[in-house]
Amino acid sequence: MSRLTDLITQAKAKDPSLGQELEREFKVLSARRSFGLNFERHRPESVELPGRPVRKGDKVRILPPRGETKKGDQRLWKVRSLSGKGAERKALVELIGAEEPETQEVPVTDLVVVAEFRDYIYPGLVSTGKVERGVDKPFHTVINGENFHALEALTFTHRGKIDVIYIDPPYNSGARDWKYNNDYVGEEDLYRHSKWLAFIERRLKVARDLLSAESSVLIVTIDEKECLRLGLLLEQTFPEARIQMISSSINPAAQARTGSFARIDEYVFVVMIGSIAPARLPLSRDWVSSKGRTHTGKARWDLLRRSGTAAQRKDSPGGFYAIYVDQESKAVVDIGEPLSPGDSTPAPGPIGSTPILPIRKDGTEGRWQVSPDTLRSYHGQGRVKIGGDQDKGFTVYYLKPGEWKKVQSGEYESLGIGPDGALMLSENETSGENVLAIPSTQWSIPSHDATQYGSRLLIKIIPQRRFPFPKSLYAVEDVLRFFIVERKRAVVLDFFSGSGTTAHAVMRLNRQDGGRRQCISVTNNEVAADEQTSLRRDGLRPGDPDWEKWGICDYITKPRIAAAITGKTPDGDPIEGDYKFTDEFPMAEGFEENAEFFTLSYETPVSVSHNRAFARVAPLLWMRAGSEGRRIDAIPADGWEVADTYGLLTDLDKATAFCKTVEAKGTIRIAYIVTDDDRRFQAVTRHLPDAVEPVRLYESYLTNFRFSMGR
Repeated sequence: MSRLTDLITQAKAKDPSLGQELEREFKVLSARRSFGLNFERHRPESVELPGRPVRKGDKVRILPPRGETKKGDQRLWKVRSLSGKGAERKALVELIGAEEPETQEVPVTDLVVVAEFRDYIYPGLVSTGKVERGVDKPFHTVINGENFHALEALTFTHRGKIDVIYIDPPYNSGARDWKYNNDYVGEEDLYRHSKWLAFIERRLKVARDLLSAESSVLIVTIDEKECLRLGLLLEQTFPEARIQMISSSINPAAQARTGSFARIDEYVFVVMIGSIAPARLPLSRDWVSSKGRTHTGKARWDLLRRSGTAAQRKDSPGGFYAIYVDQESKAVVDIGEPLSPGDSTPAPGPIGSTPILPIRKDGTEGRWQVSPDTLRSYHGQGRVKIGGDQDKGFTVYYLKPGEWKKVQSGEYESLGIGPDGALMLSENETSGENVLAIPSTQWSIPSHDATQYGSRLLIKIIPQRRFPFPKSLYAVEDVLRFFIVERKRAVVLDFFSGSGTTAHAVMRLNRQDGGRRQCISVTNNEVAADEQTSLRRDGLRPGDPDWEKWGICDYITKPRIAAAITGKTPDGDPIEGDYKFTDEFPMAEGFEENAEFFTLSYETPVSVSHNRAFARVAPLLWMRAGSEGRRIDAIPADGWEVADTYGLLTDLDKATAFCKTVEAKGTIRIAYIVTDDDRRFQAVTRHLPDAVEPVRLYESYLTNFRFSMGR
């Protein structure tokens, strides 16, 4: 190892860039685990940014000529200088990593900026429209951009504040469903599994910083192709979490596969962090069973005689004793002491009573679940009940601690003590066929049919627009409900938002209980693979308006969310049909919600610190304050301004008036103070109310993206 360190030092002296790259790879190798999930993490990803202005110092690729369908030059070039104006603007570019210097002059219109994931970014947001029907409700936000960079942007606005992350990542089917470094990963790619893991891991590590450490959940859906690898990756990335996997039937018709069993299900990983846990909900009979551990509204009286493992007398001799039961009333009248080894004859009990021993069905000697003293205390609480009769034999039941807690909490109301000395309990059925319960990990729910309530539902909302394999709206709604039914202000993030099902589901939940939950949806504007060839043949490129209008975000996600809120299709027609399950109403009614759509931008630290990028940083300041109410979109002419949930101070000489207004407003959560002088910043913060978070600009913003990304 020391020899490698020396060699890396020498390499850095000769070629700093190469030396740093070697050092990064060395750290990865030295940190690799001996056990667990090991995989090639490959070189850092890169993403093309069509539409992003070309600047001096940018990394770029040279695009193929218009009309060319073949892949262009994938080498990276660095922009050394720019000349000319408008359509005549040209760039002098130099090949990166070449042994011999290679430069050429290229029209700027033939270049596309490339961002590598090891590079620092300074993000902004550009609004591309909004829908407002929710009066003073927080806004749902949709971000069109590379999701890794969007996640990094959210570390400034939502670090440790996200309650739920729900994602449906690419399943790595080999069917050109995702790209790695600008290439579709096909089934024949020998490294497709490690590329997929590297792709997911980078995003999960940033997502981990967004989740609340006190109480939050990550929900990931996947199929069998990457299920096992994803499970190990989640365990390594979230070692402190409680992880469960649910099998969910999403295609009752079954997807036939040659030489294989027909597939009807997918898997849902639930990564629970901190104190979060699924809530008990009123569920239909589809969710629960009258047998086994899940009951239909009645308290569960368990068998006192142990079954399964360690169920014999020899396994716990102290559990072999007699319970004396009155033959007429079936009341427990006495509880004996453990019999001596070899003794199987209980002492005579009270007159008219029958002794019951833990004899197994095969006639062998078993044991009771608890000791005599514990059973006596349970009996005193009414937690012991006798079934059967004198002729067929008596059976002893008891309320376990878990069920007893439900009695104490009032979930099962006590109606008194019966003649047999056992508690009489009400049933907790809430309405009709619904039962209050937490389901098992096997879900076969009709409303989760992805064909009926995913694809066909989407066609009603945005007719003539197709999206591959959208989730059932009600499947997403149901899994979210278990974790945010009591969190009416929850923040939900989906950074593989696709058709926008998660945001739609959050709006459904809000309507059911008047909640103010908000969803942040992140998706790119990738055009389907088959359509790209046709568009290129027509002379179009990514970034052209006639190309971008067919992208996922502009063609599917934004129209779907807007249509769901307004109740009208993109053509302005009322959406036909009704929502079903839980909350049934016409889809044409829409939702009383707000949503705003953004495109991720890439700024320079100089433009940010000199206020030249304020209009694009402004949405991030608004999102950090809750995406609620009015936004300050321009530098205040008076040196300060106070909106609904935050304030901005740019002239510190106006600090007194600013602080007084913030205090009088009473709804301000954050005060952004623009200054390079830390002492003056501290002086202003002393005059702010304790409940207001002071944030220094632009130091807080720049520091977050300069040092917090773990590059």
